[in-house]
Amino acid sequence: MAQQMKSLAKDTAIYGLSSILGKSINWLLTPIYTFYLATAADNGVITNLYAWTSLLLVVLTYGMETGYFRFANKNKEEAPKVYGNSLMAVGTTSLIFALLCCFFAQPIANAMGYGKVPEFIWMLGVVVAMDAFSSIPFAHLRFKSRPIKFATLKFVYIILNFILNIFFLVICPWLMKHAPSTISWFYNPEYGLGYVFVSNFMATGFQTLMLLPYILEAEFKQDMKLMNDILKYSLPLLILGIAGIANQNLDKIIFPYLRGGEIGKSELGIYGVTSKLSMVMMMFTQAFRFAYEPFVFAQSKDKDNLKVYADAMKYFIITTLVIFLGMVLYVDVFKFIIKRNFWIGLDVLPIILMSFVFQGVYFNLSLWYKLTDKTIYGAWFSILGTIVIVFGNVLLVPTYSYMGSAWSAFVCYFMIMLVSYFFGQKYMPIKYDLKSIGLYTGLAALLFILSLFIHFQSSMLNIALKSVLMISFVTFMIKRDLPLKSLPVLNKYFK
Repeated sequence: MAQQMKSLAKDTAIYGLSSILGKSINWLLTPIYTFYLATAADNGVITNLYAWTSLLLVVLTYGMETGYFRFANKNKEEAPKVYGNSLMAVGTTSLIFALLCCFFAQPIANAMGYGKVPEFIWMLGVVVAMDAFSSIPFAHLRFKSRPIKFATLKFVYIILNFILNIFFLVICPWLMKHAPSTISWFYNPEYGLGYVFVSNFMATGFQTLMLLPYILEAEFKQDMKLMNDILKYSLPLLILGIAGIANQNLDKIIFPYLRGGEIGKSELGIYGVTSKLSMVMMMFTQAFRFAYEPFVFAQSKDKDNLKVYADAMKYFIITTLVIFLGMVLYVDVFKFIIKRNFWIGLDVLPIILMSFVFQGVYFNLSLWYKLTDKTIYGAWFSILGTIVIVFGNVLLVPTYSYMGSAWSAFVCYFMIMLVSYFFGQKYMPIKYDLKSIGLYTGLAALLFILSLFIHFQSSMLNIALKSVLMISFVTFMIKRDLPLKSLPVLNKYFK
């Protein structure tokens, strides 16, 4: 079992390293957008449109990643055929979607309030289609335990996207002032925000081309019975996925309708930028998800699997609480990466971070309905969360703006986390270490509350005192559950 946990930790570290390096670079786009885009409203447009793309990506993949894992693991000799059928299905629907976005870009843009820039719609439509199709080759790399290749391809995309953003938003405006003849033939200084979408379009296209060798590993032999079985398993996950991503992004989609005009766009921009500061938590939960999902299916026949799942949950929660404390205790340091007029939204950061913790725990709990083929329960849980999100935003956003959105997400994930836990104990009882989980959560909450009373004139004194709180949590963690002698490399220095 220890070896299994090390294997999971190793894969999580590889996925996590690429995710952390890549998204840390991508994270740097947040201050660039705050400093180089014209207004906070421009950040609101980015937040709104990328919330739409996240939702559409789930629709276009319709649970096929998890379906691929499930059926490829059932009979590994049939895995190439499962891979090929999954690729053909997602590829066909993605192509149709891309064509529709190109043909109907103007009416869609008019309906969304972006009638002057219909190219935003067709560019993002094609990007979403390519991302949906690419999700299957990336799932194939995870299934084949190729985390380094997976991480490299993701990293190349993020580097390219970052470089293109820097080029169009920072370098080109400088060149227009000092050497306009070098770029005036292709660069329009008035286009500004549009170059964010141009950069994404170019980087995604390049990434899709790089996946071609791994796409060709598939066995393109259509099997309707197999496809029907995969769809029967996966389609409930579509409902789950739509509701799940809606829980993450629906507030950003409906926000302009609840807080209209330029003020609403500016507030959404502030909310979006503040949410980006919580990306550290998102990076870890995503890295864990990439490693954990194939790990769960691979370990499903092991007699000690339930103990492994329980241990994974405990260490996941401990790690997320460390990240939570690190972010909230040192927010006075992190805030300098964004423009000062966005600082007003920092009060929402602890709420967003805890929402991500609950979301990660909920993902951990989801293994019971995936392994017992009761995926319909996941759909119902996510629909419940969506209802909470919608009603919460409708009731709170008109009065409390993005603070209402943040609290709605907090309540949503807390509720579905609890519901999933109680149903999971009925259908697949796992003895989670609730005592340790409760102890760590209570300690983290206590330290956070104590930090709220640290308000001295000296910034250095504030940071020093908050560091004492952080060290207290880490020391407790090491003494209780993570002795340094158990860690590779470090173990030779500690007894």
